[in-house]
Amino acid sequence: MSVGILAIVALIPILLALVLMVGMRWPATKAMPVAWLSAVAGAIAVWNLPAAYVAALTIQGIITAIGILIIVFGAIIILYTLQYSGGMETIQYGFQNISRDRRVQVLIIGYLFAAFIEGAAGFGTPAALAAPLLLSLGFPPLCAAVMCLVFNSFPVTFGAVGTPVILGFKYLTGLVDAAVAANIPGLNFHSMEMFDKIVSQWATVMHLPLIYILPIFMLGFMTRFFGHNKSWSEGFAAWKFCLFSATAFSVPYLFTAWFVGPEFPSLIGGLVGLGIAIVGAKKGFCVPEKVWDFGPSSSWDADWTGSVSAENTGEFKAHMSQARAWTPYILIGLILVITRIPDLGLKGMLAGVSIPFKGILGFGSVNASIKYLYLPGTIPFALVALLTILIHKMPADKAAIAWKEAIAKMKNPTIALFFSVALVSIFRGSGIADTALNPNGYLSMPLALAEAVSGLAGQTWPMFASFVGGLGSFITGSNTVSDLLFAEFQWGVASSLSLPHQIIVAAQAVGGAMGNMICIHNIVAVCAVVGLSGKEGMILKRTVWPFLLYGVIVGIVATIMSFVLYPNLF
Repeated sequence: MSVGILAIVALIPILLALVLMVGMRWPATKAMPVAWLSAVAGAIAVWNLPAAYVAALTIQGIITAIGILIIVFGAIIILYTLQYSGGMETIQYGFQNISRDRRVQVLIIGYLFAAFIEGAAGFGTPAALAAPLLLSLGFPPLCAAVMCLVFNSFPVTFGAVGTPVILGFKYLTGLVDAAVAANIPGLNFHSMEMFDKIVSQWATVMHLPLIYILPIFMLGFMTRFFGHNKSWSEGFAAWKFCLFSATAFSVPYLFTAWFVGPEFPSLIGGLVGLGIAIVGAKKGFCVPEKVWDFGPSSSWDADWTGSVSAENTGEFKAHMSQARAWTPYILIGLILVITRIPDLGLKGMLAGVSIPFKGILGFGSVNASIKYLYLPGTIPFALVALLTILIHKMPADKAAIAWKEAIAKMKNPTIALFFSVALVSIFRGSGIADTALNPNGYLSMPLALAEAVSGLAGQTWPMFASFVGGLGSFITGSNTVSDLLFAEFQWGVASSLSLPHQIIVAAQAVGGAMGNMICIHNIVAVCAVVGLSGKEGMILKRTVWPFLLYGVIVGIVATIMSFVLYPNLF
């Protein structure tokens, strides 16, 4: 069967999810089971995979989803604990003293604070933490979710202490070594470690225009679609603070990537940028003279809100010192850093503790595990939530209410994630190199899609390479997994078209990061923590536009870099 037909079959579950959630406004709890069924049908009828093998892949996906749900629950319990302890209102009071302007607040929290968390933890953690914080400050839940998802893009290439680069490209090691030995033209690296560093450097160059453009565009987007006057210009009016924040982030971000490596660009950039932006906002540096707000919640569209209401009272009270209120977030940041740096020893210790599921339904290639101590949902989220009860001196009855409400919020995301991650597992497992399971030797569903697209693109591939990375994140929910899926494919396209390998692979790394905006896993997770479960399609409908903008600009940069920096290849 031709790659084109395979690609069409593989595309059906994705199109179904999009049409049902965006076009027909189905909740993910209904749309994803249908998309999963279509993937099952394609796997059995077209790929000729055994039904038992498909069932094993489904179970594998459900086990993986449990790990994601632990992260979601951890973020929710932190939010509710802080709400009932009085810590969240104290933080709100403190932010009013920094700036009452929603444009400034979203840049500090959704852009810089989230970048630091992404650099430390990754895996959807930033949106799950930052969106509830914005919600509690008085942002419409839909706006908080959209802004945090979109801003969780440029830091993701270096998220979780560089995991998407360090782990995501591990399957390229043999190809890199062979290319170095063969002295292929256009290579300026002599080892896998050097290749990772060069890819990181070029990835920052591709991200750089969006680090400046995206905040300005998204503030205009926010004031246009969530503002009382429906005006783009009100958001654009904060352009000076956007450029100030972007520079505060990008300078340490670029320096770290170019002179240190892929582990710390987002973490250092987010931390340094956050400190500089807060000091600047307090002093009124580059802050617009006229304060902008959403207006009273009574005037908001019904679609903007869900089961968790925004605290839009306008005035807040400090129930404790700012230091004590922020202690849970400080602890989260410190614990994430300490447990994610391999040299400190805790990462290996925590990651080594797991509940393994080997040879699911008798298939040796289908395995899964739940690293329950390494997941940020347990350490630090749930751990810090328990510590917060003591730190904030919460009454036992309020702590019990917080945990009860957090557990109640898990129903809808559980259903949606079980089926969406099971679909991903089928996608990834469909191309197994085992003739007994894959008798026709077909490519996996994602690779069939990617190969069909590359065949149409030809020498214009640098313009589209990042979209393949974005597709990988959309399907799998992870920049790291997108790189694992498509890095070898991107290398092969670069070889066949005589394109610079390091540029094309860097575009893959950037694409996997921008795909976080439209990733179903992340959308379901953030909907859960801001009370918008069932409205995933509305968010996807809004995040797809900045995703396309990101991809077009990255494509232009990658094309220029390919043909200008390496003209000898053509």
